[in-house]
Amino acid sequence: MRFKTIIEPFRIKTVEPIRQTTPEQRAAALRAACYNLFLLKAEDVLIDLLTDSGTGAMSSNQWAGMMRGDESYAGARSFYAFEGTVREITGFKHIIPTHQGRAAERILFRAALHPGDIVPNNTHFDTTRANVEYRDAVALDLPIPEGRQPHLIHPFKGNIDLEALERTLAANPGKVPLAMITVTNNSGGGQPVSLANLRAASALCHRYHVPFFIDACRFAENAWFIKTREPGYADKTPFEIAHEMFSLADGCTMSAKKDGLANIGGFLALNDDDLAQRCKNNLILTEGFVTYGGLAGYDLEAIAVGLREALDEDYLHYRIRSVEYLAEKLAAAGIPMVRPSGGHALYLDAKAWLPHIPQNEFPAWALSCVLYLEGGIRSVEIGSVMFGLQPDGTEKPPANELVRLAFPRRVYTQSHVDYLAEVLLHVNTLKDRIRGVRMVKSPPTLRHFTAEFEPAHGALIAE
Repeated sequence: MRFKTIIEPFRIKTVEPIRQTTPEQRAAALRAACYNLFLLKAEDVLIDLLTDSGTGAMSSNQWAGMMRGDESYAGARSFYAFEGTVREITGFKHIIPTHQGRAAERILFRAALHPGDIVPNNTHFDTTRANVEYRDAVALDLPIPEGRQPHLIHPFKGNIDLEALERTLAANPGKVPLAMITVTNNSGGGQPVSLANLRAASALCHRYHVPFFIDACRFAENAWFIKTREPGYADKTPFEIAHEMFSLADGCTMSAKKDGLANIGGFLALNDDDLAQRCKNNLILTEGFVTYGGLAGYDLEAIAVGLREALDEDYLHYRIRSVEYLAEKLAAAGIPMVRPSGGHALYLDAKAWLPHIPQNEFPAWALSCVLYLEGGIRSVEIGSVMFGLQPDGTEKPPANELVRLAFPRRVYTQSHVDYLAEVLLHVNTLKDRIRGVRMVKSPPTLRHFTAEFEPAHGALIAE
């Protein structure tokens, strides 16, 4: 293109006010939330980058689709619209709707896993890992070595380590009921997976007679990275690339709150008739009948439209470029982050940015609190709080301490991104004064959602 300015490929029809707050108000809100950004009231947040899950803005076509929603309990027209779209994109035989992605994970793992089983993945995200471990199975992360190095530039840092995968499959016959790859690799910095890697992993799994699944939450963004980075795919459409990705798998789990561009919903899709029947039985027990799966008809319609819109090239170019634009501004200021930037989020490297804070004082958590205190920005920690607690109750700090800035789809404009850059550049001037936090209360699983903290040294920012 001749011009460099990023423009949103849509016009704004409805607006929602954002309440401005003072640093003093934010300090009070942070104390009331026990220094856990999940426990903040949304009205106290200026720019909310906690997650891109279910927080996007729906299109006029999605709202129109919702008005067509058929709320029949069984066999609703809306289900068949949803099923047809998912099957066209993925090619899978059985399409099972769920109220969100973690429900699809729970249903699949309940049907497929037994205690002591192993589930390899490039990197499990929090709910995926929790659902595997709830079955007393092992969630085994096998990222490529490049994926463990935040500052290293590599086009597909989300790839799974194929040699490690083969060793796992060969050493554990009968103990690997399925293998997964997450696209894009959320816990690994939003990094994409190449089609070559997916193809090789699929071939390995099938050689060892192990079903291969894709965690497809951000399949459209992954398809765009393949189109722009992998030789031989520049002339392919995102739809064609996505269809090829799914053709390599035996099934997938999906949170439609990401690349379904919907506020709720997900699905489990697979080919195996027997496994599908067991999953449908679990669905009926906990989610609902097989043609609604815990969703309203209008939700199914919104997902059917959103899945297609997520594959639009103009939309994908704008979305990926917006995150890349922010990364360029921060890189110029020397702020450490996972490079290259991810599709849905930018990941700050708190371990490198705040080397004076020990891991047992949760540097990424502390940084996320300071971002809110100084600029009203809500982010999420992906570090020792989220992943440090092991199934046996011991602590094992992860390799990286990251803060994820996850961008809701079609919500914020370029000026919001510029403001965010200003806040981060300002926090960079305070970095040597930022202090750690201590955990004072936590649940036994998924503790980051509700754990309570306090400053470890009296204040988050030293005078």
